[in-house]
Amino acid sequence: MKTRLRVLRVGNRRCAWTATIGHVPGDGDCHRVIRLRVWGSGKNGRVLQVDLLSKTPSGPWGACATDGAHPTSRDVRAVVEYALAHGWEADEVGGRFLLTENEHAAAFELADFLITDRVRDPDAPDPSARVLALPRGVSAR
Repeated sequence: MKTRLRVLRVGNRRCAWTATIGHVPGDGDCHRVIRLRVWGSGKNGRVLQVDLLSKTPSGPWGACATDGAHPTSRDVRAVVEYALAHGWEADEVGGRFLLTENEHAAAFELADFLITDRVRDPDAPDPSARVLALPRGVSAR
């Protein structure tokens, strides 16, 4: 299947982005993850990458089977603005800028997503504990 690139304007910057759906295991359940990749200055520019963990609580068949969360343009704009303010040099050639759970999760969160490192690092903190710790009514779309 071909990857779909979407386009978004953030200030004077034209960004292309893609979101890939995946899942990660937690001790309590399986969780939907969206790998967001953003290019802020063409295909050779430094890519911004973040793995977003859905806050949607598990349904009776488990979160992997029932979660349909996907980032909106508003979510992507918030990620880009945060990354630009925290060191992403989109105009640099090559490389990748990661927003990681370890470095950024305490300061940045979206309404429906948390930053996770579990996709890149199986030993990263368990996402189930983080989703279950959310107050009721905060996470559902």
